[in-house]
Amino acid sequence: MIRPKVPVNPMPTGYAQPPAVIQPTSITPGTPAQPLAPVAPVSSRPTVQLTPGAVVAVAGMGTAVVLVVGAVLVSMLLAVAITGASVAICALVIRSILASDTRR
Repeated sequence: MIRPKVPVNPMPTGYAQPPAVIQPTSITPGTPAQPLAPVAPVSSRPTVQLTPGAVVAVAGMGTAVVLVVGAVLVSMLLAVAITGASVAICALVIRSILASDTRR
């Protein structure tokens, strides 16, 4: 039988250095900041500005997507119809062959 080889972990090459100790620093008070003037609240929703050219472009892209999806769906329907017709023709041919064999 084939037996898998278990990998062996190599021995460590040396000891890791301990992390450096960070000394705390003192906080010195600074000069107080001047209070800012009240600001009007900003709306969380971005404003969308559509120019007439952008509207035409979006409508054109939507039309293109609808046409492409429609063409794909029609081609799939046509493929299914052709497949169904060919299977029906094969069934008729096989039936006529079997019927002709039983008459003889």
